[in-house]
Amino acid sequence: MMEEEEFEFAEDLEAILHLTPEVQLAIEQVFPSQDPLDRADFNAVEYINTLFPTEQSLANIDDVVNKIRLKIRRLDDNIRTVVRGQTNVGQDGRQALEEAQIAIQQLFGKIKDIKDKAEKSEQMVKEITRDIKQLDHAKRHLTTSITTLNHLHMLAGGVDSLEAMTRKRQYGEVANLLQGVVNVLEHFHKYMSIPQIRQLSERVKAAQSELGTQILADFEEAFPSQGSKRPGGPSNVLRDACLVANVLDPRIKQEIIKKFIRQHLSEYLVLFQENQDVAWLDKIDRRYAWIKRQLVDYEEKYGRMFPEEWSMTERIAVEFCHITRVELAKVMRTRAKEIEVKLLLFAIQRTTNFEGLLAKRFTGCTLTDIPGKKRPESPLEPTNPFLEDESSEDVGTEKDEDLAKPRKPKAPDNPFHGIVSKCFEPHLYVYIESQDKNLGELIDRFVADFRAQGPPKAGTEEGGAVLPSCADLFVYYKKCMVQCSQLSTGEPMIALTTIFQKFLREYAWKILSGNLPKSSSNSGGLTISSLLKEKEGSEAAKFTVDELCLICSILSTAEYCLATTQQLEEKLKEKVDKILMERINLTGEMDTFSTVISNSIQLLVQDLDAACDPALTAMSKMPWQSVEHVGDQSPYVTSIIMHIKQNVPIIRENLASTRKYFTQFCIKFTNSFIPKFINHLFRCKPISMVGAEQLLLDTHSLKTVLLDLPSIGSQVLRKAPASYTKIVVKGMTRAEMILKVVMAPHEPPVVFVDNYIKLLADGNPETFQKILDMKGLKRSEQSSMLELFRQRLPTPPSGGDGGPSLSFSAPTPEQESSRIRKLEKLIKKRL
Repeated sequence: MMEEEEFEFAEDLEAILHLTPEVQLAIEQVFPSQDPLDRADFNAVEYINTLFPTEQSLANIDDVVNKIRLKIRRLDDNIRTVVRGQTNVGQDGRQALEEAQIAIQQLFGKIKDIKDKAEKSEQMVKEITRDIKQLDHAKRHLTTSITTLNHLHMLAGGVDSLEAMTRKRQYGEVANLLQGVVNVLEHFHKYMSIPQIRQLSERVKAAQSELGTQILADFEEAFPSQGSKRPGGPSNVLRDACLVANVLDPRIKQEIIKKFIRQHLSEYLVLFQENQDVAWLDKIDRRYAWIKRQLVDYEEKYGRMFPEEWSMTERIAVEFCHITRVELAKVMRTRAKEIEVKLLLFAIQRTTNFEGLLAKRFTGCTLTDIPGKKRPESPLEPTNPFLEDESSEDVGTEKDEDLAKPRKPKAPDNPFHGIVSKCFEPHLYVYIESQDKNLGELIDRFVADFRAQGPPKAGTEEGGAVLPSCADLFVYYKKCMVQCSQLSTGEPMIALTTIFQKFLREYAWKILSGNLPKSSSNSGGLTISSLLKEKEGSEAAKFTVDELCLICSILSTAEYCLATTQQLEEKLKEKVDKILMERINLTGEMDTFSTVISNSIQLLVQDLDAACDPALTAMSKMPWQSVEHVGDQSPYVTSIIMHIKQNVPIIRENLASTRKYFTQFCIKFTNSFIPKFINHLFRCKPISMVGAEQLLLDTHSLKTVLLDLPSIGSQVLRKAPASYTKIVVKGMTRAEMILKVVMAPHEPPVVFVDNYIKLLADGNPETFQKILDMKGLKRSEQSSMLELFRQRLPTPPSGGDGGPSLSFSAPTPEQESSRIRKLEKLIKKRL
């Protein structure tokens, strides 16, 4: 029974001492311990096994038991001490709480006392400052009253003095007094409801009106609209009257300026009437000479009469410009048929010079007062290296490297540009028609010079260089563009651009394309004459060295024209108004020069290609079945290499300045030669094993020469471009694979067919039959081979993620060549 009770007590104790994981974790954080007895998952059996791992360790069991008992006694003492210490904790807590409540009550009472004292202090301060505020208000009101009375006294006295001085025309004193009266009157705007103030304001307005009328009458008397000016020059009264006009309504000032300028320029309208001989363009210098004398006369006589800020000299010059523009437009409309280009350019030059003189003398500040006059806009920052700034023409000719650098334009420093010369814009069609005629004559002269001097000679500086006429053409274009942009940046520039386009095309047709040597065939196309004249093994007509140099020279010129035309388009867009920029487009002309370049390269390719044709024909006629041993390269290979070494160095030397087009030539020749070589290779039938080995050797020799084609015959060895090397390796490797298939035994047939599919990857039965013809198989053997070939062909995958397969859609180059050859034979038979 005792054991059962002890067991139940142990279970109850364990249930009481079982703690949640959160509590256990908190205890471990607060009281970290490494003792196994403190662990939540303490296991007595494991602990005893740890203390006594072996039987020999049981010898010191008594010492272990004594240590545990000692530890238990210490724990009991600690628990007892803690329990006893918690006996009076509740009573101490209640006492501390009561003390805290008492302290809070005392604090609340003190705060209330402080608040009451603060309210009393605020009330006391208000009572103290109430009298001070009243004194401040009284002082402010008194100051305002005294100031207003002083202003009123000044206003009343000023109005009386103003009226008296106005009657006596004492404008010098009135100018200063009127400004002061106006300033003082501004302080009384809020008192206008007072009759006396309103009366004073009306007297001031009446005085201003009377002054304005009186001053205008004085100027009318001094400078009458009809008759001569009063001798003796300006008076001090009028000078002071101008100072008064500055204070009056701005309309008075404008009226004075308008009347004076009209009277000052009245003589000009009489002298240069439309029916006068001096009014025509050939005597336009007299107009500008007259205004120069008038401005000098004005400075001497009336320079001090008007205030400097009125800018009267500039106003007279600006009004003269407007009158001149109207008068010139009128007289040019009347006598439009008499306008010639030289006369028009003479008048425009003199006018623009005069406008430049005005820009040096005046600031243009009065132009903002003229309605409809817009300040010139800053042009867009150019990104075009075509031309230098016009200002550099005065400095000297710059080097080509400097022209290639983009230049930031200067801001327009002539606000008077176009103020007179704008009247010439409607008549610039005369200038445009003249440039059309001049450019036509220039192109004709280029054609005549080319025929007289002949094409560039090989071995000279002109050989392969840009034609001099090209530079002359664009220099003339530059001159016309700069000249026209100074006259107008509107529609005339668009008309000039159209003229440029016309003669760029004519230059491309007459000078470049028209002088290309004629080839036996047209750009790789078929013609009846070429088919009739074609003979197997015949020598094709080759270009001479001079003709090759001419083709290269035309190619270089076309490239220069292409680049310069693009720069010309950018410069024209920079010169023309922003709203017209989209109408300038020289893409068609650039395409024309690109066509000339393409045709030139095609001629070079055709020439070298035609030179190699007899050798390829000889290759196809050799008895390859009777070749007994493999020797050096065949004679036809030597012939092809000889033609390549003759032509390519000449072309490379003459295209040294345009390396990219020489690379294009090499690529196009290779793309033309390799399919043709493979096509002739199929004609070599039948071929013995030794013959196939000889052909394989020849193919390798041609492959080596083609890989070295860009640098053949050159002392400087350059690595061929990767794109070119890829084309040569791909094409000639196919030729080698064809010969390797021919060399392979056709027994057993399955192995032969699989070897063909593996090496050539060509699913066209025609190509396979050509291979069989080269091997010399009979028709019966070929039929079985073809049937086996069709059976062994891999099935094309339906999806896009299949394995490697044969392409059946696009025909190979030899297929295309075969079709063309069949078409040629068909046409020959019908002819």
